[in-house]
Amino acid sequence: MSVFKQLHDGRQLLHLPNAWDAGSARLFESLGAAAIATTSAGVAWAQGYADNDHLPVDSAIAVAANIARVITVPLSVDFENGYAADPEQVARNVLRLIHVGVAGINLEDGNDAPALLADKIRAIKALAAQSERDIFVNVRTDVYLKGLAPEGERVAEVLQRAALYKAAGADGLFVPAICLPDDIKAVAADAGLPLNVMDWPGLPPAAELLQLGVVRLSAGSGISQALWSVAAGMAKGFLDTGSAGPLIARAMPYGDLQALFLKP
Repeated sequence: MSVFKQLHDGRQLLHLPNAWDAGSARLFESLGAAAIATTSAGVAWAQGYADNDHLPVDSAIAVAANIARVITVPLSVDFENGYAADPEQVARNVLRLIHVGVAGINLEDGNDAPALLADKIRAIKALAAQSERDIFVNVRTDVYLKGLAPEGERVAEVLQRAALYKAAGADGLFVPAICLPDDIKAVAADAGLPLNVMDWPGLPPAAELLQLGVVRLSAGSGISQALWSVAAGMAKGFLDTGSAGPLIARAMPYGDLQALFLKP
């Protein structure tokens, strides 16, 4: 976990092109990703489930184990709400991730009470410590993403939650859908946790984000969604005409794909 934690020291902006399976994770690592994070939406769709806690926890852990098998850089797993309401059960679920080689998780509040997420963080950290292990807990607050506070009150609400989560043992703060430079700067300065934002319409450029105090930038489900769109278009063309269309000419060569997974 220490290697992953060092990537949050703020000297460089950590870019995380979120993967959804072992293949996409290995591809992103080969392109130079310093760490791999997953997208819960992309993972769920690839396994045939809807996003938002519909994926069985055993499936989520199996995907994480398969990704850890093929990459050498740290892995952080989008673990939604921990796939349980009971903090102790969430901690047991996270310990399973630790055992398969996961260095970090995202854990979200969503529509749950902030106090419940704080209890989950405490339980995770306590059980990990008992096992003489640790994991980087990046807490996601949906204040902006789900409009959990009026526009003029969102910074204050995020900071209030951040203080609660930090006291519980959180290692990082993820605020998806925050975009305004002044808001980002205020949260980065006062949260007391490394700030993670997500690629979003209106988000400042990466170089500016670093100046504003952001440490980590996530792609979210965007790459996965784009691939689904391309696949749908090609499949429809094939079903209609017997041809997958001009995009097939841009396909990654078979040999290049094979090389990602063949041991040297």
